[in-house]
Amino acid sequence: MPIITTNRIVSNFNRFTSPNKLHRQPAPTSVETQKGTLLDKPVTTTRRSIAAFLAPLEELAVRSELVRVCRYGSFQIHGDRYSLPSFIFTGPGVGSTDPIRLAIFATLHGDEPEGALALTEFFRELVRQPSLASGFQIYAYPLCNPTGYEDNTRHSRGGKDLNREFWQSSAEPEVLYLEDELWRHQFSGLISLHSDDTTTGLYGFIQGPDISTELLLPALWAAEKILPRNEQRIIDGFPANRGLVQQGYRGVLSAPAEARQVPFDITFETPQAAPVHLQVKASVAALKCIIAEYRALQATAQNI
Repeated sequence: MPIITTNRIVSNFNRFTSPNKLHRQPAPTSVETQKGTLLDKPVTTTRRSIAAFLAPLEELAVRSELVRVCRYGSFQIHGDRYSLPSFIFTGPGVGSTDPIRLAIFATLHGDEPEGALALTEFFRELVRQPSLASGFQIYAYPLCNPTGYEDNTRHSRGGKDLNREFWQSSAEPEVLYLEDELWRHQFSGLISLHSDDTTTGLYGFIQGPDISTELLLPALWAAEKILPRNEQRIIDGFPANRGLVQQGYRGVLSAPAEARQVPFDITFETPQAAPVHLQVKASVAALKCIIAEYRALQATAQNI
């Protein structure tokens, strides 16, 4: 199968995010309903294609035994059924020892698909060079807000900003399924990828232990070789220091408070106004740096 390149991903992005006209018409309940003037023609809504958007990652899963795809949860919104996909990369050495489980989330806001494109490129690099993630099992959740992606909206079709709903007794199905994943896998680290339309440069939020700072700072250094860093002292309404923000919004995606281990927790933000291919490259550089730095810190802690 052909190798997926960054240029191809960006080309696919332009094609996949072009609205696709999908015929979604409720089943008529009677002959009279079918002949009613309101339903003389198919009801057409403009939505982006989820299948096309996920196709490059699906292709990777078919081509490489190191990547497998899972679909979990099933929920219905206004008559349409959805599930949340995850793609799991298992690095060399996993099996002989317990893996380091990391989770990467993207498209929590439906109008920010750039993170999912970066995930695709990142997984492509891992498939080509598996040693980058030796000992790691990386869970990628590229489409956390499928209805928002289809509609090209920040909120889900349920009208919620999903990234303000976590651990708030939310009834949103996407949030409930993701919370379940966070409970079940007890990840060592969480990384959320976002694209901010109000920033001119890269920045990130940190939660959890001090290691989050030790990982985000070099990740920003690696990424700013591609895009500038946001050096403002106030970012998104919070105090910032060279692109590092230590406060954040209530209800953002995070580990449960009762987790057995507190994972590092990083939200990496790219400037949405920047060219998509540069956002992808910057996010991939940050992800590779985080994994390398985490491995080095773990080795130091174990005196290896």
